[in-house]
Amino acid sequence: MTIYIGNLSYSATEDDLREVFGEYGTVSRVVLPTDRETGRVRGFAFVDMSDDAEEDTAITEMNGLEWMGRQLRVNKAKPRTESRSGGRRNSF
Repeated sequence: MTIYIGNLSYSATEDDLREVFGEYGTVSRVVLPTDRETGRVRGFAFVDMSDDAEEDTAITEMNGLEWMGRQLRVNKAKPRTESRSGGRRNSF
C-alpha cells in the first residue's frame, strides 16, 4: 500500500518525510515528484511503509495535520490507471 500526501509544503524534502512518517514505523520508500522544467517540488508525495498497520496509523494521525505551514491531505494512494490518451496518470 502507498500513502498519498497532498497539500505538501514546497520546501519539504524526502528526509523530512522519512522523519515525520518514521514516527509511525519503518519507511521503505519516499517519492517526491518534481516539475520537469523547473525542478521544483510539485506539492505532493508518496510514502511506502513496511507494515499495513503502520501505514493506517500514519494516515489516521497525519491527515488534516498542519505540517510546515500546510494542512496535509493524507490517504491511501489510488492505483495507477491508463489515461484516455494511453499514457500514465500521475498517481500510484
